[in-house]
Amino acid sequence: MSETPVAPNRHLYWAVAAAACLAVAGGGAFWYAASKTAATTRGQAADRTVTITATACQPNQITVPGGRRSFEIVNASDRPIEWEILDGVLVLAERENIAPGFRASLSVQLAPGTYQMACGLLSNPRGTLVVTPSDEAAAAASEVTLRKFLGPLSEYRVYLAMQGNAALSAAQTLQAAIAAGDVTAAQAAWQAARLPYRRIEALAYRFSDLENRIDPRAAYLTGREQDPAFTGYHRIEYGLFAQGTTEGLAPVAAQLVTDLEALKTRLRQAPLDPQLLIALPGDMATQLAQSHVPTGDDAYAKTDLAEFEASLEGLDKLTGLLRGVVASVNPDLEAQIGAAMERSRADLTALKQGEAYPPYDTISAEQRQALSGDLTALAAALSKLQDVIGLN
Repeated sequence: MSETPVAPNRHLYWAVAAAACLAVAGGGAFWYAASKTAATTRGQAADRTVTITATACQPNQITVPGGRRSFEIVNASDRPIEWEILDGVLVLAERENIAPGFRASLSVQLAPGTYQMACGLLSNPRGTLVVTPSDEAAAAASEVTLRKFLGPLSEYRVYLAMQGNAALSAAQTLQAAIAAGDVTAAQAAWQAARLPYRRIEALAYRFSDLENRIDPRAAYLTGREQDPAFTGYHRIEYGLFAQGTTEGLAPVAAQLVTDLEALKTRLRQAPLDPQLLIALPGDMATQLAQSHVPTGDDAYAKTDLAEFEASLEGLDKLTGLLRGVVASVNPDLEAQIGAAMERSRADLTALKQGEAYPPYDTISAEQRQALSGDLTALAAALSKLQDVIGLN
């Protein structure tokens, strides 16, 4: 017997339409606020503007005097992009996840030399950055004395070694779960494996060759998820959480373990110096604020908040070491950095539901903007370290 059709409820139509309008408005408000924040952080005009097209940097060769230089990066392509300054395989500075049509700013201390620029997609040809000698660069080179940094440098090396060991061990556990074909166990192992890596990412991401194998995002690759260069954590994440299988992941997991073994060695041998130690936390806070928090990193697992907490733990370790150096020189700045770190931690913890964080796609645009603002304030406080440390 046929059923009589039920007449659509026009009130339901209006409710759905209103919800859609609110979603669009909320997303628009977030991106408008994000663009205003980026404009505010740019402040005065940059030394150079670099436009990233679908295939290259424009200009593809830049010459600037040594010292603290600022760049404005414009995304003129149709994909999210990253721009990096590279010294061999070492990333000196970068801005990532710049949306199409948007721009980002970057300020970095540059010593004289010739560097490469990574221009958008990882397959694009690299540009050249030439830094010429200057009085400013010479003064910066002699500004910081090593003696006051011996303790912090040694302690951070120990921290890097411990977290590097933890990252490798966790990846081996993940590899075993994948080999056993246990998707549930592998998903849990993947989430655990990400945390020690995020604690040391401030330095780990600067090894560009390893970073491009350990942690590439599909959006930065020509073939996205199907690209042969889609490897490492996020390729495993895609298989486990988007496809719900361990099939085909065994060689990816094996390569991740190999790459993390290499990273462990690099971290132990990394040429740490005071200038780098000063730059690491501010650069990482800026990356979190501008690139990670607005859109998230874990497109398939949605476990970003737990990873942001691990990133803050790594930042807290670094800032704690530097606060000890700056406290006797500028106690106001030391207190400012501490307060900014505490606000970031408190606002992140407030997003927990019970003892766990919710999926990142449930976090509103306003909540993301608030967390991004906290991290921007932390980065601003940390940016003052360069001018303060080394006065005595």
